[in-house]
Amino acid sequence: MFFVRMVTALVPRLSPSLGWLTPLVWLLALAPAMAMELRVAIEKGLAEVNVGSSTTATVKDGSGRVLGQLQGMQAFAAVASGNKVALSQWEAGQLRIEPTDGGYVYIGDRWYRGRTHLVIAEGGVTAVNHVDMDEYLYSVVGAEMSPTWHLEALKAQAVAARSYALYQKAKRGNAVYDVGDDTYWQVYVGMEKEDPSTIAAVSATSGQVLAYDGNPIEAVFHASSGGHTEDVENIWQDPRPYLRGVPDYDRNAPLFQWTETFSQSELSGLLSGVGTVFDLQPTQTTPHGRAITLSLVGDGGSRSIDGDTVRTALNLPSTLFSVTNGGGSFSISGRGFGHGVGMSQWGALAL
Repeated sequence: MFFVRMVTALVPRLSPSLGWLTPLVWLLALAPAMAMELRVAIEKGLAEVNVGSSTTATVKDGSGRVLGQLQGMQAFAAVASGNKVALSQWEAGQLRIEPTDGGYVYIGDRWYRGRTHLVIAEGGVTAVNHVDMDEYLYSVVGAEMSPTWHLEALKAQAVAARSYALYQKAKRGNAVYDVGDDTYWQVYVGMEKEDPSTIAAVSATSGQVLAYDGNPIEAVFHASSGGHTEDVENIWQDPRPYLRGVPDYDRNAPLFQWTETFSQSELSGLLSGVGTVFDLQPTQTTPHGRAITLSLVGDGGSRSIDGDTVRTALNLPSTLFSVTNGGGSFSISGRGFGHGVGMSQWGALAL
């Protein structure tokens, strides 16, 4: 059991900026002794990965046996060699790089706290950063939210990101890593995005996790919803009792309202399969207006296309939009930035 204490006193203070939660979600605290390590995949399935350490580093194999040392402030190539990783003079199924004297590790082109584990996975060398949860969050909070924002918004982001990471760790049970480092998960770029404000926010909420029925929740978030967040099943068809739509106070978001215009030829090139496009209109929407499916009509026929496909193809901020056919051009007007589920970051800032 991850959680040892329910901190109900904190719920009223934090819940305004986490208004997307139902009353059935509680803020729980991890015991200080239960500091947790997270395994973050930085590079996956490559022929070669550059690694290093800011200080002299101890190199171990998968069993923990010491193989030798790497000199600090030098780059080394970790190379796939069959089902083993080759690094300098060593070769093993798994190699660990552990800095001495509080040093940092280098993976790819960035510096990270913690340690590096190298394994063969997903077709090549996979470099995994083993890092303390809060030290991981120092970076995530700064990468996902501006460090200049109010501390309470940064604290809300820290709690959401910690909960999401723990949810993924428990759900996946992956033998190699718990989460990745990009927008498919939550953005983690190592020490590059750390800031005194993000460290303060993480430290102030250390151990605090959002939980439903005693387990960490999938605490997803987005930039702004355009006025109202969505029930999760309207977006991803996978109900979560704690991810419900609520009004969003995100009117100050840069993309609260937006408009994109496409010529007929541009739209026809970006949305293929019907020839020259004559019309594009939503045919099914969520209760708050997000396009689930649209009808695409052209001189070569018509077809149904889902809203996410249109958003990706046209690089639109969200699926909350309407289309105006102007004859030779199409004006797409919408609101919000992101999927619209979970915490609105601009809404959190406003509160």
